[in-house]
Amino acid sequence: MTSTMIVLIVGIVVVLTAVYISWRAGRLDRLHIRLELAQESLDAALTRRRAVVLELAGSRLLDPATSLVLAAAAHEARTAGPDEREHAESDLSRALRAAVDQERFREKLSEAPGGPDLLEELDAAVAKVVYSRSFHNNAVGVTRTAQRRWLARTLRLAGHTEYPQFFEIDDNPPATMATE
Repeated sequence: MTSTMIVLIVGIVVVLTAVYISWRAGRLDRLHIRLELAQESLDAALTRRRAVVLELAGSRLLDPATSLVLAAAAHEARTAGPDEREHAESDLSRALRAAVDQERFREKLSEAPGGPDLLEELDAAVAKVVYSRSFHNNAVGVTRTAQRRWLARTLRLAGHTEYPQFFEIDDNPPATMATE
């Protein structure tokens, strides 16, 4: 009777341990999927922002110098390699702030044909970058925490996936956009 009880208890402990490990592995897998989706969303938001900035630069609604600065910054952000990407996207944010925060920029653009639509698109694209980066960095933080747990490290539940990295850029919107 005693040996049967011991085998039963050991069996229950083994099954519960296997269920817990399986649950942790599934959670880690779901976190990696969430991270991939957040990365894709961030990439799409950054691409959309570059496209709107290029459209604004080519619209002939701005002075030539501002158009050139915006187009150059958007081009650099588009062609930057993985190591320079954060820096190039930050440069685009700074160039955009410098252009949009000029005196009466929004009023002048609002008065031009097609300007209000372009401003609305620009506002939406800039806001989307801020939100997407926030969601991405949140997903990175949660995934990193899950990967650092002793069970995940010991049993290599993350497999051979790379350790996720935060995406740190200067994405502060222009002051005139932040107040509206």
